[in-house]
Amino acid sequence: MSDEGTGTGRQGFGLSRELRIARSAEIKLLFQRGKRRKTRHLDAFVSPSPVAFPRLGVVVPKHKHTIVERNLVRRRIREIGRTVLLPALRNSGAALDVLVRARREAYDASFSQLRDELATLVEELCSRGR
Repeated sequence: MSDEGTGTGRQGFGLSRELRIARSAEIKLLFQRGKRRKTRHLDAFVSPSPVAFPRLGVVVPKHKHTIVERNLVRRRIREIGRTVLLPALRNSGAALDVLVRARREAYDASFSQLRDELATLVEELCSRGR
């Protein structure tokens, strides 16, 4: 197991496995128990993490779009989570699980629009001192 969850691991690209929420049981639990926050293009479900560091999950429904479009939205959200959301949560000491679900409108959003929405969300999460 690497040290990336604590922010002391190698500095590279990609989101390490330990920082991802990928198991369907964990995703279902976050949908049910996580507190929902809505933005114009995204829904975020936030819950205390069972581990000592923040983790990210990304769900991008098809919404009648191609797999290429879907993968683009997923890569954008994952990159913003890796570079903006997780570091800010880690720096504030907030061990939260955040599941981001793309809404239908996310397919038409630019990278900067998605980044701004997630940055606003993370500011709100960090300012509440969770």
